[in-house]
Amino acid sequence: MAKPFRARRDFEGLEGRRKQAARMFSAGRLRQAEIARRLNVSRVSVHRWYQAWLKGGSAALRKAERAGRKPRLTRHDLSALDGALRAGAAAWGFSTDLWTLPRVARVIRELTGETYHPGHVWRILRGLNWSRQRPARRAKERDEKAIQKWAAEDWPRVKKTPADSGPGSSSKTKAGSRTARLSARRGRPKGELRS
Repeated sequence: MAKPFRARRDFEGLEGRRKQAARMFSAGRLRQAEIARRLNVSRVSVHRWYQAWLKGGSAALRKAERAGRKPRLTRHDLSALDGALRAGAAAWGFSTDLWTLPRVARVIRELTGETYHPGHVWRILRGLNWSRQRPARRAKERDEKAIQKWAAEDWPRVKKTPADSGPGSSSKTKAGSRTARLSARRGRPKGELRS
C-alpha cells in the first residue's frame, strides 16, 4: 500500500533555516529585520523564532512533526479500507459490484466510525492509489432487440431533417429580413436612403 498522503513541506529545510537563525541570534550582530532578509522569511517569523530561542534555546527551534490537523484515519484504518474495497461492493451488501463515492463513505463509516462527505472520499481513494474506472461491458439490462426496433421504427419518425426546417438565411437582403420589414413600414422602397 502506498503512503496515504505525501508531505507538502520540507520540514528538514525549514528546521535548517531556524537553526541558521539561532546561530545569528547567538552571534548578536544582526537585527531581526536583517535576519529575515537573509533567510528570505517574514519579520514576524523571525520574531517568533527569537522568542522561542530566548525561552528554550536552539532546541526550541527543532522541526515540527507535521503540519496541519492529524488525519482521522490511521494507517491501519486505510489498510482495512483498501482490503474492504478489494473484496468488492457485493461483499458489503450492495446490489452491484460498482463502487461509488457514497458507497465508499458508508464502508468507511462502518469500518471506522468516521463520517466523510462523499466528495472528500475521493481524496482518500487517491491516497490509496485507486482511480476512476468505467465498466468494460454493457449493462445486463440492455435489450438489443428493443434498441434495434426503436432505431428502425421510431428514430426516422422523430428525426429532424433539413427539409422540415424553413429556409435558414442570415442575409439582410432577403425579403423576410428585419431591414426590409422596417423599410416597408416606413413607406420607403427597400433600397432608398435618406439624408
